Amino acid sequence: MQRSRLTRLGQTLGSVSQRVLVVDDEPANVDLLRHFLIDIADEVVCLTDSRAAEQAFADFEPDLVLPDLHMPEPDGLEILRRLRSGRERRGFVPVIVLTADDRSIARNSAFLLGANDFLVKPLDRQEVRLRARNLLQTRHLFQEVVRATGSFPNLERPAAS
Repeated sequence: MQRSRLTRLGQTLGSVSQRVLVVDDEPANVDLLRHFLIDIADEVVCLTDSRAAEQAFADFEPDLVLPDLHMPEPDGLEILRRLRSGRERRGFVPVIVLTADDRSIARNSAFLLGANDFLVKPLDRQEVRLRARNLLQTRHLFQEVVRATGSFPNLERPAAS
């Protein structure tokens, strides 16, 4: 697991963290995403071995997860399955699935398994940054609701039809 400390420029959110976990079997994609997120995240943990994703999620406690969809086992869909209970325990931990697969079955499968967003490669730097920023802000608003109310809001999704 590679770990790099990244400092946000010009922003202070008190005790709010901006930790991002990237899981992609292609080192070039991991480096590209680290570069894209340099001033969005406080800290980015990048994995090229998807088998380490569950442990990294537990140890690192990310605020946002970006897994690739197609990797050696476990693939991105299996990672979504395996992280489901940990994400539920922590409240709202958003996931942006990344893939070169633009078929609707890939996108729909990811969303049915709890992904919050889906980006098709090749990735656009500005789009990755904006979507990551928006989901991190949404997570922080969720955390504020939890602090104010003392409980998790119900985020259960309606059943698929």
